[in-house]
Amino acid sequence: MSGVAKGMRAWIERGTAAVLAGLCLGSSGEAQTLAALPATTLAAPSTGPARPIVGWVEFCARYASECAVDASEPEVVTLTPRLWQTVVSVNRAVNAGTHAVTDQEHWGVPDRWDLAEDGSGDCEDFQLLKRKLLAQSGLPRRAMRMTVVIDEKGEGHAVLMLRTDRGDLILDNKTSAVLPWQRTGYVFIKREAQGSGGWVSLGGASGPTTTANR
Repeated sequence: MSGVAKGMRAWIERGTAAVLAGLCLGSSGEAQTLAALPATTLAAPSTGPARPIVGWVEFCARYASECAVDASEPEVVTLTPRLWQTVVSVNRAVNAGTHAVTDQEHWGVPDRWDLAEDGSGDCEDFQLLKRKLLAQSGLPRRAMRMTVVIDEKGEGHAVLMLRTDRGDLILDNKTSAVLPWQRTGYVFIKREAQGSGGWVSLGGASGPTTTANR
């Protein structure tokens, strides 16, 4: 790991610890308290298999352990106050500590999925780093599914879906509020499956071929 990456990781760890003692503020300025759990909502329905994004396939070839599915892990986690604190803290810390750039600016290619460990990345890179840090904190990777949506601009966008007993929650680099999937305003296209490493459709009419925006 480079010196820049080590510095970024240390910054995130300090930021996470600090946020645990305070509040996570959404982009609207409304305080999302760490103590209060979100209301229970319905899970996002899946409608069958889907083709994964090419960038995801290439990412898994480079980081096989990040894509491995352990069938002994739970598909859905119980959302406790401690777990909620960890989730909103990591979401805020990564959002604050990562510089948003397009893959074209960063890597010179239209779409590349990576871990943003050099301190820069676009939407999927933010979420992959969050999942890595949350897995290191003890969350089962099987309950954290990379997800492709159409955003408010009509563009492909990647978020991280945490599957809980209170419904599917979304970690996003566009806001530090962790929201139920129905409250994001996005059209949900597909996500990682819980089984063999494939993907499942979430009912969106059509899917983007890339998620190359910030």
